[in-house]
Amino acid sequence: MKSKRIPLKMKKEQLTVLVASVAVALLVAAALLFFVILPQRSDNKELEKKVAATEELAELIKQETENDYERLGQQYGEMLSQLTNDSLIAQLTREQMRAQQLLDSLRKVKADDAHEIARLRKELNSVRAVLRDYIRQVDSLNRVNQNLRQENTQLNSRLDESHRQNQNLQQERETLTEKVTIAAQLDATAISMTALNKRGKPSKKMKDAKTLQVNFNISRNVTAQNGQRTIYVRVQTPAGTVLYGGGYFNYENRQLEYSMKKVIEYSGEETPVVVYWQVEEFLEAGEYRVSIFADGNLIGSRTFSFEK
Repeated sequence: MKSKRIPLKMKKEQLTVLVASVAVALLVAAALLFFVILPQRSDNKELEKKVAATEELAELIKQETENDYERLGQQYGEMLSQLTNDSLIAQLTREQMRAQQLLDSLRKVKADDAHEIARLRKELNSVRAVLRDYIRQVDSLNRVNQNLRQENTQLNSRLDESHRQNQNLQQERETLTEKVTIAAQLDATAISMTALNKRGKPSKKMKDAKTLQVNFNISRNVTAQNGQRTIYVRVQTPAGTVLYGGGYFNYENRQLEYSMKKVIEYSGEETPVVVYWQVEEFLEAGEYRVSIFADGNLIGSRTFSFEK
């Protein structure tokens, strides 16, 4: 048999179709690679970067929170080292232990536990607020103590001046030394002592005195308790004796004689007070010391000189 020959023109057409098919396939593959596979790989890389950044941020937040708790614990320790008040020390110690317990809990938490870390950061704000409140309390107490120390220093200076004027009054001044203990203590100001003659007129000479009149003001004090107050006035002669008025009052765990007393109604505002002592004995010339007491405290004193 004779073999059939394929025309040359047909072979060229088939070759052209084959080449075109291969080219289309390559284009499709390239398109898939460019538009599908490569973008997916790129998205995965971006996602991996975001995940890594999120984990790093969470770790930083956890570490920062631990550092805040450690600093807070140090601040509690510094405050405790400066306190002498047992009650405040006990309260601050409890808060310091609470902060340490929260720090221990935080260290056991994984960085990706966002809910628990957020809760512990909220607790941190609560502990920090408590610390600020204690700082305000301590500052307030320090200011009060400083004022009390200044008042005590001023009072001691006045008593020392009296000691220099008359050594015979040393023992009595030690007894009358004021112990400033509260900010609401009353204060006597504008103290004056006048010798009145038999006509009720002021006299510079003690030998003419028939009545001794003592005037003073109880200063305004909005922190003091209102109500009735008994005011005791004690007058010491140049010889160191006390003009006796018929009774005693308590002062620093002992009984002291008073010369005059008066019950007043104190409203917190400045209150004037006048008391009298009737002269029934010879009064010598010299320096007379007037001391005023209320609520078991020495609230004012002054020395006056009278002629013969």
